[in-house]
Amino acid sequence: MAESIQVQLRKGTLELCALAVLARGENYGYEIANILINTVSMGEGTIYPLMRRMQNDGHVATRIVESSSGPPRKYYSLTMQGRNALEAHLRDWRAFAGSVDKLLEDLP
Repeated sequence: MAESIQVQLRKGTLELCALAVLARGENYGYEIANILINTVSMGEGTIYPLMRRMQNDGHVATRIVESSSGPPRKYYSLTMQGRNALEAHLRDWRAFAGSVDKLLEDLP
């Protein structure tokens, strides 16, 4: 049962987490995936479809940078619409987490 809750929490916060990574600065897909894998155990296979959806929604802009040590890298950065989405997600998350914390605070 606990694993199911963890999976649902990850799914519900994936976009918030990706936007938070990009709020710290432009980054390329592989590095975004590594950060999310290492911090919140997100699967790499879920991150690229999310980045494509956020690009289609206008939340991120992309640019391709040639690399001397391999294939070109696609860099992602937040757009103004993405910053607005992050702020909305943060408000929702903080309200929800605060409510849950309040329910849990008096438990033995």
